[in-house]
Amino acid sequence: MQFQNVSILSLAHVDAPHRVTSAALCEQLAPVMNRLGLRPDLLAGASGIIARRYWDPGVQPSQAATWAAEKAIAQAGIDKGKIGILISTSVCRDYIEPSVACLVHGNLGLAPGCMNFDVGNACLAFLNGMQIVANMIERGQIDYGLVVDGESARFVQEATIARLNQPETTDAEFRAQFATLTLGSGSAAMVLARSDLAPDGHKFVGAVSVAATQHNQLCRGQVDKMETDAKTLLFAGLELAAQTWALAQAELGWTADAIDEFVLHQVSGTHTASLTQLLGLPTTKVLAIYPEFGNIGPAATPIVLSKAAEAGRIQKGARVAMLGIGSGLNCSMAEVVW
Repeated sequence: MQFQNVSILSLAHVDAPHRVTSAALCEQLAPVMNRLGLRPDLLAGASGIIARRYWDPGVQPSQAATWAAEKAIAQAGIDKGKIGILISTSVCRDYIEPSVACLVHGNLGLAPGCMNFDVGNACLAFLNGMQIVANMIERGQIDYGLVVDGESARFVQEATIARLNQPETTDAEFRAQFATLTLGSGSAAMVLARSDLAPDGHKFVGAVSVAATQHNQLCRGQVDKMETDAKTLLFAGLELAAQTWALAQAELGWTADAIDEFVLHQVSGTHTASLTQLLGLPTTKVLAIYPEFGNIGPAATPIVLSKAAEAGRIQKGARVAMLGIGSGLNCSMAEVVW
């Protein structure tokens, strides 16, 4: 799918305030790790993640998403009443119902005519939300749309550490839940608009997507527990990424040399290195945030883009590739001309 009249008007992120090191998590897991004979630096050594962030206790995903949305709307400089749709893409939720989008909509005081709903597709959801809003803009249904995401790793990691420290925990159970410890917290929001209403915006060129849902049992998450077949998931994800990259080459004209910045959803050091090597992406064109922020789920890709723009890595007219993979498996790749 390619778009003719869609631009990113603004993009904002909020970092959770509390830095929590992998070493600190491993100290909490010392009883089980000692019993299983695991080295004390296993988490940082295996994942490359030195730290992640936590919100204050009690901060809900909707509040984190609202903070980012307020920043994005202020940057956009538009009347909130003009926003025609709000899509929340958070994996984390305040409640089973109502939707996170409903809560953010209320927090922001958006217009009654502004549609709002959640899109759930694991770590890929923000890219999916962008595509949904872009389709509506392209069809002339709305002029402006807002995509938000708020993620929090505190609860699931605290619950996982308590569970793993039980005396009956096996090595297999520890390894199945290990990936939970790589998660991070953060929020992001993006305002998209008709390009003729955003002369200084960043053109959303288009996106491609490929599914490999035969792998839908490799990563399964609940509110307080996530189990992952990490090795198989890595190999299956790389295979799917290669297929999606080939489609992006055919439909969007991508080559590693033609793209100026690659914005990756980052799971760990191993995943990031494997993906860049497989696709032949220059590491100089990739801003790595996983060492300090971990895997922030669907918020990761927009946060990387926002941080790259803030750091001055992306110049006007640059071709930016956004790449994401979500449990299931699904993969999307999108292009923005800055």
